[in-house]
Amino acid sequence: MYQSSLSTKDPNPPASPTKTPSTTSPQQPHIIPATSAHTHTIIFLHGRGSDAETFAEELFVSRTADGQYFTTRCPGLKWVFPCAPKSHSALDQEEVHQWFNMSSVQRPQEDVEVQRPGLWESVAALRQVMEEEAQRVGGMQNIILAGISQGCATAIFTLLTSGWGVGGFVGLAGWLPLVEEMRDVMNVPGRMKHFVGTPVLLQHCRDDEVVPICNGERLRDKLEEWGMRVQWRDFEKGGHWLQEPEGMHEVVEFMLKCMGASENQ
Repeated sequence: MYQSSLSTKDPNPPASPTKTPSTTSPQQPHIIPATSAHTHTIIFLHGRGSDAETFAEELFVSRTADGQYFTTRCPGLKWVFPCAPKSHSALDQEEVHQWFNMSSVQRPQEDVEVQRPGLWESVAALRQVMEEEAQRVGGMQNIILAGISQGCATAIFTLLTSGWGVGGFVGLAGWLPLVEEMRDVMNVPGRMKHFVGTPVLLQHCRDDEVVPICNGERLRDKLEEWGMRVQWRDFEKGGHWLQEPEGMHEVVEFMLKCMGASENQ
């Protein structure tokens, strides 16, 4: 099991906004409400071995190049952190939070039969969250979908297989799962017309020892092959995390651009 590493932390970060009461189910999304008028929602999937609350706490101590936090730069954004269920891991031989089972993170195209059942279950759960949030915020164009590591893999697979278009997609340190199945999906007539206009930001660090950058590059190449607009950024240092501060600054600027674009539609 891996832990996320933060490259920049404030010893006195601002308190998180008021959180909605948690439910008895550990798989319920962790919600951080908007701090001003709610105009957009980001649905952000954590990585394998983490959970929704832990990921949110780590993310909210990250800072941009000018020392600001996500909540101060994006006050109209509601944050939804779905939580992966716990299941027995073929890799760790123990119970971990994971969106789907897998035998190798470094080589995600191995043993796809192990991955398939859990991935499709996670797709169904994420689609439900997306539909519910779209109803609350006025449509899919006001949704930003994001994920890190296995959360990125799950989020992009959900976006592509659903055929939906959203306001933007942010993928950090990720990959494209079940590539052969995705080729079949992409060959369905009319499949790409809805999501192909979704702006995409992908980031990956070259010193990522958990998910080698070649996996992120393959994801980028496939999305571009299918006609998507991909903004790609790689960093020399940053490990298996959101690179700080430049990477985070770029994510914030991308999100603000997506939010502005949807308001003009």
